[in-house]
Amino acid sequence: MTTPATEGHGLRLIPFRGLRYVPERVGSLAAVTSPPYDVVVRPDGLNHLESAEPHNIVRLILPQAATPQERNAQAARTLRDWLAEGILRTDPEPALYVYEQRRGELLQRGVIGALALTPPGDGIVLPHEDVMPEVVADRAGLMRTTAANLEPLLLTYRGEHPDGGAAEVLEATAGRPPLLATTTEDGFSHRLWAVTDPEEIAAVTADLGHRQALIADGHHRWATYLRLQAEQSAPGAWDFGLVLLVDTARYPLQVRAIHRLLRRLPVAEAVAALSPSFRIRTVEGPLPAAMAALGEAAEAGNAFLLAGDGNFHLVTDPDPALIDRTVRLDRPEAWRRLDATVLHATLLDELWRIPDAPEHIAYIHDTEATVAMAERAGGTAVLLHPVHEEVVRDLARQGVTMPRKSTSFGPKPATGLVLRSLD
Repeated sequence: MTTPATEGHGLRLIPFRGLRYVPERVGSLAAVTSPPYDVVVRPDGLNHLESAEPHNIVRLILPQAATPQERNAQAARTLRDWLAEGILRTDPEPALYVYEQRRGELLQRGVIGALALTPPGDGIVLPHEDVMPEVVADRAGLMRTTAANLEPLLLTYRGEHPDGGAAEVLEATAGRPPLLATTTEDGFSHRLWAVTDPEEIAAVTADLGHRQALIADGHHRWATYLRLQAEQSAPGAWDFGLVLLVDTARYPLQVRAIHRLLRRLPVAEAVAALSPSFRIRTVEGPLPAAMAALGEAAEAGNAFLLAGDGNFHLVTDPDPALIDRTVRLDRPEAWRRLDATVLHATLLDELWRIPDAPEHIAYIHDTEATVAMAERAGGTAVLLHPVHEEVVRDLARQGVTMPRKSTSFGPKPATGLVLRSLD
């Protein structure tokens, strides 16, 4: 992420033998990929991806069955079958993988490898969000049963030498013919290279050995890695986890908000409960114009946009006494002012009395999808404005975690381009 870690006490990234689709055995590499498991947001997302190609990676990361145990067993069987049938194949030698995403003027490059897991609080890998225990349990069951890291986490660090070390290896590698190249339906082109030269690997690992990283995307999977590591009785493959590391000094990430769908709360009831304590006004659509109004309001203080009844309701100017009463006082002021903090402590817990459980709240990355799902369900979409990256970084440095699902860093790596077996 941010500043160099203490020498000898930084990131430890090692090569691994990547597990990859055999292009000749699938319709196309683009058709077998997926967004990360928690970003499949379109109403027909799973059906769309499963029908696009019978070997789409969602059959492993989001298997469909009646119980968690059956889902996990199904994913493990599918993985074994695809290996036996030659759909997936292990690369012949260990490698670090340079990964590139490009769309228009946006270019992002990073390195994929197996990262040594470090205990919480050691200052090497910095989380910035809380996690939901039930999601960690779900991901742990899947990872344990399949014995595989099915999709990389997205971590960021700040390189000091943009023309040397890891950066030099990444740029040189990107000038060579890639292992694979494909373009997904979102318009992103993806390229992947294997770095197997011992000197290049040494240059990357030595550079990263002085760094610390911020978890940009994948807090639940990182918590899952740590949980499964603790279950092992001896050192081994479970002491490492699959990650993509991006130097944001060279390739800045985009930060977006993650929205909430309140499944059982109609908009009229939501507005009525907030009216005594907030200023609420209707703003003009369409959705992009309403989001622009939200962005402008968020620069001045806490702001939320409610939708789901065909209108857009801008919520601003909370009662200061209410905030003081409902938001914890033992945290930094930057944390207390976060929209996600006020949303959970004041709106959800105090005024709406909605439990933070999947049957009540869905966390959705796509703005249009959140509104559409609220309209269909008769619920409320709560749309948020993104947090500035500097705020995320500063809080993480202080060891302060933000409310769960506060941010969405991107672009996120496509799932399915390279996997890591733990067997």
